[in-house]
Amino acid sequence: MRRRVASIVVRVTDRRNHEPPRQASAEIPLVHRTVVNEIARAHAERLVGVQGVVGVMIGGSHARQTADASSDLDLGVYYREPLDLDAMRKLASDCAGRPTEVAGPGGWGPWVNGGAWLDLPDGRVDWILRDLDRVRSEWGRAQAGEFSVHHQPGHPFGFVSTTYVAELALGVIVADPSGELHELQAATATYPHPLREAFDRWLWEAGFSIDIASKPAGRGDAAYVDMCLTHAVGIIVYALHAREGRWVTNEKGIVASAAQLSCAPEGFAVRVHEVIAGGATPADLEAKLEAARALLRDVRGPE
Repeated sequence: MRRRVASIVVRVTDRRNHEPPRQASAEIPLVHRTVVNEIARAHAERLVGVQGVVGVMIGGSHARQTADASSDLDLGVYYREPLDLDAMRKLASDCAGRPTEVAGPGGWGPWVNGGAWLDLPDGRVDWILRDLDRVRSEWGRAQAGEFSVHHQPGHPFGFVSTTYVAELALGVIVADPSGELHELQAATATYPHPLREAFDRWLWEAGFSIDIASKPAGRGDAAYVDMCLTHAVGIIVYALHAREGRWVTNEKGIVASAAQLSCAPEGFAVRVHEVIAGGATPADLEAKLEAARALLRDVRGPE
């Protein structure tokens, strides 16, 4: 990314109760991170001038410090209705130098919501709309130990409702005129105990997914078995993160992240890959199911 803008300082939040840092695929030089922050601030300063926009955060791999030089810059645009979409479209078009569409709330699906993809000379910048009142509502559900999973393109495991809270907890605030984002982010630094328990109880479904694949495995139905096993793994990694009070934003890198947790069984990542890879004969599939059962037993620990 290249941009000639004034130097800025971005507040980086405490992540002790959040996701553990993960090594990026290619180390980003400090100068590149500075440029990314400058670009984010330049967009944020204009976005908060749009009616309805409450604040802006850096999200995704740049917030988690796992980005490489090819990573898009995700900006969470937190809003409260009424949101002036026409003004946002004009701003997006001005930034891109050509007519650019902004998908309004729900335009990208009920959970991903909406936003804009901007292909700029500096690189790719994504505006991602987040309804702040809805984020607050999901934070309330999380505190009560409630969550849900929803079908959403781009999320092969599913969009877990706590994603809204995780994004806020792990993001880097670049514009927050009212202080509302800072206030809510500070609250999410403490992972709710009821949510830990809820994710741990969810492990029953991981076992169920493994068990229902037994008969299809005998018929050599590799696709069905692999889908069941992938679903089970998804539940397991969410439960492990919850045990250590770590927020999860999406599926990317989630197995590697879980493997770094102190509560993960030894050799976790290798064992997961053995479960979801391998042959497609009935014998191969049954071996994968048995490996999954053993992994789940170790995750559950002593009864």
